[in-house]
Amino acid sequence: MVDRSTREEKLRSKSEMTFLEHLAELRKRLAISIVAVFIAGIFAYIAYNSILDFFLSPYCSIVGGNHCNLYVTGPLDGFALRIKVSLYGGIVLALPVILWELWRFVTPGLHRKEKRYAIPFIIFSLALFAFGAFVAFLTFPHALRFLSGAAGPHLKQIYSPSSYLNLLLLLMVAFGVAFEFPVLLVSLQLAGVVTPKRLSSFRRWAIVIIFTADAIFIPSSDPFSLFAMAIPMVLFYEIAILIGRVVLRSKSRVSPDTQTIKSDSS
Repeated sequence: MVDRSTREEKLRSKSEMTFLEHLAELRKRLAISIVAVFIAGIFAYIAYNSILDFFLSPYCSIVGGNHCNLYVTGPLDGFALRIKVSLYGGIVLALPVILWELWRFVTPGLHRKEKRYAIPFIIFSLALFAFGAFVAFLTFPHALRFLSGAAGPHLKQIYSPSSYLNLLLLLMVAFGVAFEFPVLLVSLQLAGVVTPKRLSSFRRWAIVIIFTADAIFIPSSDPFSLFAMAIPMVLFYEIAILIGRVVLRSKSRVSPDTQTIKSDSS
């Protein structure tokens, strides 16, 4: 009982912090995250060759192992690339620490019911983002083959590391963000902004908007990436409607019971 009461007092005191105390708490969480990225970046710097080989595998699958090279035009370009790869690798490796510190900063202000919804939403968001990045990585060789063929037979393709990695990483981030689509739709349904019935009636326009938006905003502008992003988003649209119906139906079943309990207690 004592431990539980002291824990509740700590949570209550954290939720009632002043603005300056919130800033101090944010600075502490940011400092821990930056240190974690720096330490993880050192490991990424050491493993630079393995990381670069991994990102070069889509390109090597097209041109073959003997011609799988990227070219730099300046003496500092190679070192700048290694620093960039180390930074990105450090952020990815330190992501568990960053998310934990973000959770520690946000969770004192959440109610118990909000925490119960937040944990599965975070897990599904991370899983969908990782799945989207993985799909982009698998699609990238087809995108490269299309872009190389579109240039015509008279042009020789020579890629710089920065342009190649920027396109690949942008594509992975774009797919990761796009695959958060069902999380957004389910959140809007739980908040009461839209209903499953409204989403079902808007289905045809949603498909048109999904394909149009993907065609405009996709970084590589190739048809393979377009369909690899748009088709899962259409499926996610239908899945989000089903999840919304199930969740809202379960909430409607629970609410009369809670109302009767409140009336009996009063």
